[in-house]
Amino acid sequence: MKLELQVNNKAIETGFVETINGHRVLLTPPIGEGYYLMRVPVSEGQAVVCFPKFGIIGIGFEKEEDWNTNLPHSFDAEQILKHIRHNKGDDSIPDERCLEAIRLLQQAIAKLKE
Repeated sequence: MKLELQVNNKAIETGFVETINGHRVLLTPPIGEGYYLMRVPVSEGQAVVCFPKFGIIGIGFEKEEDWNTNLPHSFDAEQILKHIRHNKGDDSIPDERCLEAIRLLQQAIAKLKE
């Protein structure tokens, strides 16, 4: 499977940041489809995503069995996968594909921050 980086341009523009009376507010918006900055599908039903989380960018699986398992993008790809692997949901998805997806996101995040 060829990996493809998908970008949520609306989220990139807004960063899911809200303001109240001119002050930035860090809130968790409704989590669901569309709550990602970028995603890389690793199977027909699963993707690795990155998203804003209280001033950092987290990486995790799009569909999780337990909610809120992710790590900051600055961690090593191997550390991130070790932490989130139990949410892969399909043992036929190779770990190497997930690592490649995490690295693609990390590279794109680095470019985004430039």
